[in-house]
Amino acid sequence: VGIGYDIHKLAEGRKLMLGGVRIPFKMGLKGHSDADVMVHAICDAMLGALSLGDIGTHFPNDDPAYKDAESARILDKVNSLVRENGYSVNNADCVVVAEEPKISPFFIEMKKTLSSILGIDPSQVGVKATTHERIGPIGNVEAIASYAVVTLKKV
Repeated sequence: VGIGYDIHKLAEGRKLMLGGVRIPFKMGLKGHSDADVMVHAICDAMLGALSLGDIGTHFPNDDPAYKDAESARILDKVNSLVRENGYSVNNADCVVVAEEPKISPFFIEMKKTLSSILGIDPSQVGVKATTHERIGPIGNVEAIASYAVVTLKKV
């Protein structure tokens, strides 16, 4: 079992990617890659379940290979690393914390995208969202965060 968390600031001129899905919004997340906090949290949870460090250890934010990279590509690499260590994902459960935009219309597409990358059934991917009740940077639409819990199984 592993847990992951990520948060990024919102910025003008960036596309918003969450769960490997492009979300129409006036801002996107600022980061070295596409800054998909949901995918980053899942990656950290997967790596943590095997005590393999974190996403920054494997994909440093000063590595030009990952500049503006699709986080889905990073998730695929983490999934390969998990498999190389004799495990596979049993399930992933994620929650996005965002005041705006509304995320729920994209849940099904996120589940399909994430499950496809992980090689599991969409029923094994939980996707939820909540707000921050207009409190702090997330509540003031300055950032978006995500939590994830992943269980792995020996293959």
